[in-house]
Amino acid sequence: MKRASVLVLAAASVLAGGLISAHAEDGVKVPRKSIFAKLVSAEKVETSSALQYDAMTRQAFQKRALLDDRDPQVQRVRAIFKDLYPHTFKFNERAKTWKWEVNVLSSPSINAFCMPGGKIAFFTGILDKLNLNDDEVAMIMGHEMGHALWEHARERTAKTNLTSIGSRVIGGLLFGQAGEMIGAAGSSLAALKFSRNDETEADLIGLELAARAGYDPRAGITLWQKMSQANKGAPPAWFSTHPSGKSRITTIEKNLPDVLPLYEKAKQARG
Repeated sequence: MKRASVLVLAAASVLAGGLISAHAEDGVKVPRKSIFAKLVSAEKVETSSALQYDAMTRQAFQKRALLDDRDPQVQRVRAIFKDLYPHTFKFNERAKTWKWEVNVLSSPSINAFCMPGGKIAFFTGILDKLNLNDDEVAMIMGHEMGHALWEHARERTAKTNLTSIGSRVIGGLLFGQAGEMIGAAGSSLAALKFSRNDETEADLIGLELAARAGYDPRAGITLWQKMSQANKGAPPAWFSTHPSGKSRITTIEKNLPDVLPLYEKAKQARG
């Protein structure tokens, strides 16, 4: 079978699968994972991710940009992660076996990410410049965890391999002179640019993770208002690879009825 035919059949299968809701129970409705992801070994992607993340944190430590475990910012972000983590299994059973890591790096960049296998990084820029409250941090973290849980990087890798466009998605990270993490062009799992569909899926998953953990999902609205305000200057790294703030707010408002009951239930359980 010709290569072009293989790609057309794969694309058709993805479109067909994408029309089916992944969860019939309460909460958000997320389209099925793309079958493209199955064309690449999850273990290989996650192993590469762990190696990249380790290299990044070691370089950050050497440059004194890796915040200490006792730092209040680190403790705060890790505490929010612990609240969200128990609710990840609904979206990906393999999350139970991942060696999750959460670190904060000193950088003025307004950015955060979660690499495959649960490797999370927040930059001080996004926490400080946006003056985020815990609900807003939970929304960002839930969104980034959503990318990993729905295996978007694995899907992107498969599509890149299939079409042979650009360099391989697996590579090393460099640490910029200004203390800002950057990926070797097109090669870093932390620097992937996801599609709008990917971003919407991550938004939906993040919305539910935050709500189930007892964080107000309406904080997504104030978060994107802050992000839009910050965008009036140089576009934040986290903002520049995502759809517009207005679009995100519309998605959040549309899905609030599905997650507010979960938030209220979680808030009552926490007392």
